[in-house]
Amino acid sequence: MADAQTAVDAWVADYNANRPHQGLDATVPVTPADRFAPIPNEQRQLVDLWLPPTLEASPTAPAVASPGEPAMSGWAGGPVEFDQVVPPSGNMSVAGRQLWLGPARAGLTVRFWAGVIHLSIGGARVKSVGSHLTVADLRKLVAAGARDAGPPPIPTLASGEAVEVDRVISAAGTFTLGGQILVGAAILAGRQVGIRIEPTTLLLFDLDTRILLRTRPNPLIAEQVLRLRGARPAGPPPRPAQEPVRVQRLADHTGVVSVCGQGVGAAAPMPDEP
Repeated sequence: MADAQTAVDAWVADYNANRPHQGLDATVPVTPADRFAPIPNEQRQLVDLWLPPTLEASPTAPAVASPGEPAMSGWAGGPVEFDQVVPPSGNMSVAGRQLWLGPARAGLTVRFWAGVIHLSIGGARVKSVGSHLTVADLRKLVAAGARDAGPPPIPTLASGEAVEVDRVISAAGTFTLGGQILVGAAILAGRQVGIRIEPTTLLLFDLDTRILLRTRPNPLIAEQVLRLRGARPAGPPPRPAQEPVRVQRLADHTGVVSVCGQGVGAAAPMPDEP
């Protein structure tokens, strides 16, 4: 900083005393130093103070304890909780760290539990990430309205118990679970779905209506299920849609179509006309 200030002072001195000024007549033998006098250093340190005509007392800011001082009033010094609404971008931030939840959750209120950072929506944990927060960060969060945290929103899951997770179906109709790429359905591509994980079956369902969308075999063992990202205790089993299900199948040369592994007789194809 001192070197930068020295360089700036040298430039100012050259500009004011040596550099020919565009506003001076170049034919007149007068140097800029004859026209301009530098401001004394004592005056350079002075800044004019302007005050409004009326002054009002500002509200008292919450006290922030410095390291080594007692904790802030009302804060026990441990983990804190606070709520934020997911923005349209789905990208949230806590103390300078970006947390991605996706545009599908825009408008939902997320509760942050910070020591380790747990994010939950409607009481269900959706994400946990390692904490980068310092004691100073927690103090700032408390000053902004955070409160002492309750128990962490980590579900207690027993081996073999049904759990649920949320996943987005890829453009190829697949999703990832426990490090494995599994087939969902091409018709669900780009859609976020809930997945109820039972000992032998995966039930894909609509998150808003809990309508059953697809069933798949469960390739995971119980220990893998308990370690899944965003796992939570399962809600009621999803139910099939009430309206009839319509599918399209291509009849083979004998006039038979296959539905759910069952052959169903249909009209034999008409021979080509001459």
